[in-house]
Amino acid sequence: MSYLLGLTCSGCDRAHPAGIPHNRCDSCGQPLLARYDLDRLKRDQPKPAFGTEPWSLWRYRVLLPLADADVPVSLGESVTPLLRSDRLGDHLDLRRVFIKDEGRLPTGSFKARGAAVGVTMAYALGQRRLALPTAGNAGGAWAAYGARAGCTVLVAMPQDAPLANQKEVLATGAELLLVPGTIADAGRAIAERVRDGYFDAGTFREPYRVEGKKTIAFELGEQLGWRWPSVIVYPTGGAVGLIGIWKAVQELAAVGWVTSPLPRLVAVQAAGCAPLVTAFRAGADHAEPVPDPHTVAPGIRVPSPLADRLALRALHDSAGTAIAVSDADLLQEMRRATRLTGILWSPEGAATIAAVRALRANGWLAAEDEVVLLNTGSGLKTLDLF
Repeated sequence: MSYLLGLTCSGCDRAHPAGIPHNRCDSCGQPLLARYDLDRLKRDQPKPAFGTEPWSLWRYRVLLPLADADVPVSLGESVTPLLRSDRLGDHLDLRRVFIKDEGRLPTGSFKARGAAVGVTMAYALGQRRLALPTAGNAGGAWAAYGARAGCTVLVAMPQDAPLANQKEVLATGAELLLVPGTIADAGRAIAERVRDGYFDAGTFREPYRVEGKKTIAFELGEQLGWRWPSVIVYPTGGAVGLIGIWKAVQELAAVGWVTSPLPRLVAVQAAGCAPLVTAFRAGADHAEPVPDPHTVAPGIRVPSPLADRLALRALHDSAGTAIAVSDADLLQEMRRATRLTGILWSPEGAATIAAVRALRANGWLAAEDEVVLLNTGSGLKTLDLF
């Protein structure tokens, strides 16, 4: 049963109807967010009860935007493992460290979550030509799910994006535009093509990618026995996952499925591209663009996140924080953590380890805190960094 009520603007609260394609708010241009009848869901299902539902992100369909008749575009999005690592915990001086390893998803990163739901909804709403800018992994994911659905996909990415990302876009039959500069420049290239009839599927330029990303938190809550850890540490570029996690936390609290204290969120950025960190430290409600962004972690090289206000609000509301780490530190932790855990860490995921070391050293984290690190992709995409 679908509990989707419609879409609400995150800026001006204007309501937008479900059932037709949307990008951003028609009034103020801010991102739209899906809104559900949580009171009815709480009455219908006061406790989580999934029965024999497969262990995939689609088991949480009651809190996803699909209509009853919609068929998911799926490549087999199994629930990703939550792995405790005492060896990594010892290294970080923490008693309980867990790794949510998103590299196990189709296309090798957590971008598969957003693409699965985003492409499903675009297809259900009649969109067959999709275009998006990407730092790398999202392009590969949307190209793959677009191929699964039979859609035409156009991807623009920086010309220095990882070769693995470029090749997976081409291998799945999508059109690839390589653009000098950053994802912001790729976004400008896509804007020109959207005028030619493509649907803009860029980050927070459509409302459903974040709905796929929020399933990280649904899985995490269920894996921990319907409670939250003390802290969730997330490598942050466009901040879709950060915002999605907080959205899911609030939804599960509203339906009463999780009643434990809410987790603190940590946004981790690279020292060479840290617009949210700068804004958070200044107490600002929005982030200024970074003029010369640079980092070896392509997924967090986003100089001007569109949903900056939502991300900063999630950090403040969760009593969380934002921290920047150097490339040298994240590379050191990537190589060391791979030896300690047996997991091939992505540079973005490794940034969370460098951040936790710093937060433990300055006292923001206590030894008894239960900490979940998001390894957002497989290190197979960036083997040249090992």
